[in-house]
Amino acid sequence: MIVIPTGDLHKGSPNCSVKHFDRHLKLLEQPEYYTVCMGDLIESALKTSKGDVYRQVGTPQQQRDWVIKRLKPYKHKILAMCTGNHEDRIYDRTGVDMTSDMAKELGVYYRSEGVWLKISFGSGNSRHEDRPYVYWCYATHGYGGARTSGAKAVKVERTATFIHADFYMMAHDHVVNVGNSVYLMPDNRTSIDKETGWETGKGKAWEKKLVKTNSFLKWGNYGEVGGFPPSSLETPLVKLAGTGAPRVRVES
Repeated sequence: MIVIPTGDLHKGSPNCSVKHFDRHLKLLEQPEYYTVCMGDLIESALKTSKGDVYRQVGTPQQQRDWVIKRLKPYKHKILAMCTGNHEDRIYDRTGVDMTSDMAKELGVYYRSEGVWLKISFGSGNSRHEDRPYVYWCYATHGYGGARTSGAKAVKVERTATFIHADFYMMAHDHVVNVGNSVYLMPDNRTSIDKETGWETGKGKAWEKKLVKTNSFLKWGNYGEVGGFPPSSLETPLVKLAGTGAPRVRVES
């Protein structure tokens, strides 16, 4: 199974690359591909916000409707949705949750802050024919500002210190960055050491993948004015092995 993040489309921005987004969606036509929608799907520029309200393509409602239409053929491939700060511009001023509207129209589970997913598929885990392989994912839009890749990556690393998962996906910063974090899980099983008589046990190294995700924005507009570098438009692919090691691999 392969999970691809779908976030930071910014439909309505004059810099939105629909070509890259359509290429991204085409991956979902393959049976093993699924996605999580991670916010900022619409630009939603307001007079009081960043972005060019005069040059954006369509109203926020038209942007929302465009995204719904584009995602509808793939709604059965969307595991969940969370919102982003661009959609929150509307919510903060009106109480209208644009991402909730999209999720309801698509029939997809929605939680605004982030989603903690248990992903089960296949069979044969631990040599049991009826036992599926299980992975945990935490996905959220993200927060705050950062200039360097390291400063952007540390936000998802920090999240991994207080939520357990096999992989974490965080959007917002428009820079693809993949890291590993390994911690030791104690094993409840023990045995008696023959030489010392002490009851001893083991620990298992648990590897977590930390993924900062891409955007679909070409360079320019307020990103260029603010001195931010061009961002990657290529999608990271989170591959869940099902069997063997490593359990989780990330490619693009």
